[in-house]
Amino acid sequence: MKDQVTEVYNRLADYYANQADEASLYNSEYERPAMMAQLPPDMSGLTVLDAGCAAGWYSEQFLVAGAKVTAVDFSPEMVKAAKKRTKRKAEVFCLDLALDLPFADQSFDLIISSLTLHYLKDWDKTLQEFKRILKPSGQLLFSVHHPMTDIELFSKAQYFNTELLTDHWTKAGETYEVLFYRRPLSDILNNTLRCFSIEKVIEPKPTMKMKEMAPESYARLMKKPQFLILKANKL
Repeated sequence: MKDQVTEVYNRLADYYANQADEASLYNSEYERPAMMAQLPPDMSGLTVLDAGCAAGWYSEQFLVAGAKVTAVDFSPEMVKAAKKRTKRKAEVFCLDLALDLPFADQSFDLIISSLTLHYLKDWDKTLQEFKRILKPSGQLLFSVHHPMTDIELFSKAQYFNTELLTDHWTKAGETYEVLFYRRPLSDILNNTLRCFSIEKVIEPKPTMKMKEMAPESYARLMKKPQFLILKANKL
């Protein structure tokens, strides 16, 4: 599964680097505004890990806000794109979040993981590592697919199982087969609570700009959220 996801995201790297910011309203007018609203506008002095950085959009925002940024992704092509976007002002590494992370204990004030954890079958190791490398007052902010929306996309899905599902994305005229794991809401919350206290559960709403640009998508998201965001503090 990992190799298939890596191959897909290697192919998507150019799209994320050059088109996604304007073409993907689910990113620019839905997930990103909701995530950024949970962060301080001034991040001066903060050490931040962008866990699943893709082409580096979040890393760039954190640098502009004054943070010291480390970014990681499993796709070598995404890592190249993130290095280019951040003008090498961030440290960017190609690594697997399912494995031991090469960072010292209590290295980071903040970990941001945007739409990444649903590519991992087992969260225990990853969340334990996040807890280890966060400072005592550290925070974790992450977004994933909303489990109630995902289950409706697949007729054979079993809600209480953690299941490997396949979706098909069309980007810039090309179709990509994307694999990811869907898990019940109780697993998302309870896995997080083993290492963190949850400060906020967010089911994001689309912006008014999306309503103007894509009214059907706006109406759909107001009836049924696509993503889920958790803001959590280290125990």
